[in-house]
Amino acid sequence: MTFQFSLQKIKRAIAGFRARLMKEKATKTMSAPHSIQEMMQRIAATRPVEIGCDECFEQLDHFVEFDIAGKNVAEALPLVSEHLERCKDCREEFELLRAMLKAQTLSS
Repeated sequence: MTFQFSLQKIKRAIAGFRARLMKEKATKTMSAPHSIQEMMQRIAATRPVEIGCDECFEQLDHFVEFDIAGKNVAEALPLVSEHLERCKDCREEFELLRAMLKAQTLSS
């Protein structure tokens, strides 16, 4: 049995999953740095221009399409690329969306 889903439908499903994940995170406390060195590393890792998870998620479908097409995603969408390097949650969403679209492409 094969399923065909539109990119928008997949994105909505991931958004629902993401909303539940963010709700769970809201009930937990942010992890505090364990040392001054770790705090300094976190500060040094910030950039003058960054995007947050919401902005990243809004552009994720374009990022995945570029990636699957073999385009240079770091050049096309540098802020999304940088965010995915730093954010485990968004990276997981990217990998899930990419895997689903690749599977759909192979089954077509």
